[in-house]
Amino acid sequence: MTVTYDRKTEIAGQLRHVDKWYGQHQVLQDVSLAIGSGEIIALVGRSGSGKSTVLRVLAGLSDDHSGERLVAGAPALAFQEPRLFPWRTVRTNVGYGLTRFRLPRGEVASRADQALADVGLADRADAWPLTLSGGQAQRVSLARALVAEPQLLLLDEPFGALDALTRLSMHGLLLELWHRHGFGVLLVTHDVNEAVALADRVLVLDGGRVVHQTEISDPRRPTGSPSPQTDQHRAELLAQLGVQI
Repeated sequence: MTVTYDRKTEIAGQLRHVDKWYGQHQVLQDVSLAIGSGEIIALVGRSGSGKSTVLRVLAGLSDDHSGERLVAGAPALAFQEPRLFPWRTVRTNVGYGLTRFRLPRGEVASRADQALADVGLADRADAWPLTLSGGQAQRVSLARALVAEPQLLLLDEPFGALDALTRLSMHGLLLELWHRHGFGVLLVTHDVNEAVALADRVLVLDGGRVVHQTEISDPRRPTGSPSPQTDQHRAELLAQLGVQI
């Protein structure tokens, strides 16, 4: 299918007619999508549908695909597992996100501290990762992704391992940072409720193809109350995923 977007919007990331194979198995088939600056796009699909592969292509972690990849600047990536270095302090873990810039050590520390303040962890800068809760570790991972001020943030099910209350807190934090910095977001998730709560558009991936798009005309966001359309969007997406409710 053709994925539409407002062509007046500056594009943070885009794929055009991307195909990718693993051996004899084609995992992406003619995938085209675009993430506008200041837009949150959610990508949902069954296990094995190719969601994480789409994210890897956009992140520049794949160079054996066909089609076009267009990205503004260097995208930032955060995973379901925080993947923090246990031998580094929280501050130096966040500063690792600036490695490619070869900045003076003092500037790296200053920018890392600001990123930690943004995610509410200024007081844990000298802590070790193993002393953090799951939610705190995920906040550090988000700070590390955002410290370089990317125009595109790629999230691979970053809240899936968190308990329900911590997950809602992280939703609120993501939206706060998104409002503040205006980056584009591609959120890969298996949770339809999360997709409807956070995204401006939700794309459904099936068999390596984008087969459906739902426009969320009035995203409720976690801080608001569900709109009358929330259940409709949810039912529409679940039907596309083959789930009957």
